[in-house]
Amino acid sequence: MDSEHDQGRPGVRRRTFLRIAGVSAAGAVAAACGPENPAAPVASTAPVDPTSTPTATRLPTGPPNWDELRPRLTGGLLRPGSESYDTAKHGFNQLFDGNNPVAVATVSSAKDVQACLQAAAGRVAIAARSGGHSYAGYSVPVGGLVIDVAALNKIDVQGGKAVIGAGAKLTDVYAALARAGRALPAGTCPTVGIAGLTLGGGIGVLARKYGLTCDHLSSAQIVTADGRTLTASASSEPDLFWALRGGGGGNFGIVTEFTFDTDPAPEALTVFSLRFPDGSASGVLAAWQQWIAAMPPELWANLVLSGGSPVQCRVGGCYVGGAAGLNTLLNNLTTNAGARPTQRVVKTLDYLGAMKYFEGSSNRQSFVASSRMITAPVDAAKVVAVADGRAGMDLLIDGLGGAVAGPAKNATAFWHRDALASVQVYAQATTKTRTKVAQAVGDVVAGLAAAGADGGYVNYIDPALPDWKAAYYGDNAKRLQDVANKYDPNNVFRFGQGVVS
Repeated sequence: MDSEHDQGRPGVRRRTFLRIAGVSAAGAVAAACGPENPAAPVASTAPVDPTSTPTATRLPTGPPNWDELRPRLTGGLLRPGSESYDTAKHGFNQLFDGNNPVAVATVSSAKDVQACLQAAAGRVAIAARSGGHSYAGYSVPVGGLVIDVAALNKIDVQGGKAVIGAGAKLTDVYAALARAGRALPAGTCPTVGIAGLTLGGGIGVLARKYGLTCDHLSSAQIVTADGRTLTASASSEPDLFWALRGGGGGNFGIVTEFTFDTDPAPEALTVFSLRFPDGSASGVLAAWQQWIAAMPPELWANLVLSGGSPVQCRVGGCYVGGAAGLNTLLNNLTTNAGARPTQRVVKTLDYLGAMKYFEGSSNRQSFVASSRMITAPVDAAKVVAVADGRAGMDLLIDGLGGAVAGPAKNATAFWHRDALASVQVYAQATTKTRTKVAQAVGDVVAGLAAAGADGGYVNYIDPALPDWKAAYYGDNAKRLQDVANKYDPNNVFRFGQGVVS
């Protein structure tokens, strides 16, 4: 989604819709839902000059020497056939349980990451994994090395700064921030890793008020393909810092630690859920698009269309403030939606309570997913039509705008600053139905484009998304390629949808 590969794909937020009308999609969790960053190994164990500029060199060939690597790790190294390997290799999505990496390394320091790179660079595919939420399974490379950074999970909140290890999960991040009276806009899936979410942007339920997760990043410690440990910030490695804020996991190195600027935790967040009657989805979506664009940034809302006959519709979200102010805004929506909600729930909570309210299940899922972005209001009837009859599929439409739209489109690598909303297409699947479901998701993605939604969110990464590089990165794609070539000239972090692919 979280994942950098993983670090980079926010997690699936779908899951428990019983408590709220709509939960934003994973990830943001997104996601946020890719491996932490597939890492690039170092060919030599000699000291590296941290000020040098890497150049392409001939990488070693032949299989890694796992027996030499194992004693260099403070964590562990699991190979096929060893105890716990079958569990350790798994990511969040059960569809990729058949992916068999050649090894899974658990790391507890940047030096461990360097050792892995030195052992395996140029020899096998490498993927870093924090939460394991890569929608495309990129954090579980077949025949490759998984560098699991889950043990890098320390969270230290001092004043307005939060230093967070790349393996920290969102549920723990929120708890630590709440204890310190601070807040950070992030995703909702509790097991998503902070790394993947941040590297892909970081859409969440406070984004309209406070911005994306990556907008709060002040520096990142990263191990690059040549084994250097760098600090990327506005004043140090600024091109790399730019790329790490929305350029997706798995492209530039393995981030081991993030430093964020936080905000004071809101005194009150009021959450809400509205369920609408059968046959009202088109009218509600049409009204919702106009409504969310006009709402103050204190209000975040999403709209969920659940496929079937008829399509079901629900709206949920939260408001930075009390119930009285929220109810006035909700009345504006229900007046114009053409239908009265059959259920309306409004509840005021503290910061941590609200974050827990939006948590979906921590259980692993089995699904196919993709995304589109809405920049200008789309044809609501066409969107509802693509979900008609598709039981087991949800379209999760998360409102953007507000603080997300503040920075210029090229100020960070996150391109979709002008988007009205993101759309996650999420469909339940099994290994037997996977091909059929993937085709259905592709048809829906095409239908959304025909209705006026294009682009895509990298934390909902989809190997089948048409013109994916432009969809994720727009005009920022070329600069991202340049940054990747600068810090990884041998393209050791390559994967199916790497920026240099």
